[in-house]
Amino acid sequence: MKFISQIFLVFFLIVIAIITGCSNTTDKPSETLSTPLSKETSQPTQPTSEAFNNYWYAGTAEITSYQLEQARYGEIHKGKAVMIYVTEDFNPTKQVKADTQRSDNVSVLKLNATKKFNTGIYPYSVMTSTFYPVTNQQHAIKVTSSMQEWCGHVFMQLNNREKFKVQSYSYFESESDQKLDLEKSIIEDELWAQLRISPNTLPTGTHQIIPSFEMIRMRHVPLKSYKAELKLDTSDSLTTYTISYPELKRTVAIHFNSYFPHDILSWTETTQTGYGNAAKILTTKATKIKQIKSAYWSKNSVKDSILRKELGL
Repeated sequence: MKFISQIFLVFFLIVIAIITGCSNTTDKPSETLSTPLSKETSQPTQPTSEAFNNYWYAGTAEITSYQLEQARYGEIHKGKAVMIYVTEDFNPTKQVKADTQRSDNVSVLKLNATKKFNTGIYPYSVMTSTFYPVTNQQHAIKVTSSMQEWCGHVFMQLNNREKFKVQSYSYFESESDQKLDLEKSIIEDELWAQLRISPNTLPTGTHQIIPSFEMIRMRHVPLKSYKAELKLDTSDSLTTYTISYPELKRTVAIHFNSYFPHDILSWTETTQTGYGNAAKILTTKATKIKQIKSAYWSKNSVKDSILRKELGL
């Protein structure tokens, strides 16, 4: 009998793990951040609206596919990009998705931004994950980024502690196994989450910004903050947020819906690509294909693959 009870317990735990998966466990936004971020200058907590709560706490993720034209090696390569936004409970001490609901959990808007494209014979797969507090008064708690292609893979992680703690790993000798502390500044990757929460609070003017982790790896530039000019232009239903880095000769323009939920319609990134005499300025473009709301973590059977067709993937 004891043996049967043990088997039942193991089976029960497995079922719970399958159901939970990577699902959204946030029922409502948390109001506070914990002590690991206490040294950061905090802005007043921004309350969320009823429309925001109804949209982002409905137990589903927002998934948007994009047609991608990626600049790489001095040419434009076609591919697909996907952005997955979802709210989650985040453990601010361990800085990971919380397994259980606790009073000190932080409600974050998580963005998983992915790209897949081929350069000649070999494929690229890129993913950046940003965990940004819904209360919109702190920097992102965590940013991770990875890139895989046939030469090898690279990984970077930023944790928001007393300073920004960064770990970086690469198959390139000059970039391998680095750990460094950065003074806190705006993180480009966090702006893509902030504009979904409150675009009118986006920074404008001249600022020091840590560029996107993807670009840092693509261009092999030092991981640090760079001077940038930021501009927010609104025209009726379309808003454009522009980030320009004079030193890097790089400009990013994000085009999004002026009205809630401020979904991203397209973006461009103009920068140098290629090496030596083959280097040139090209523009990466991404244009929206389709958007759905789905509890994707439960859509893992063969029959659910039809959703990929719906997204044009």
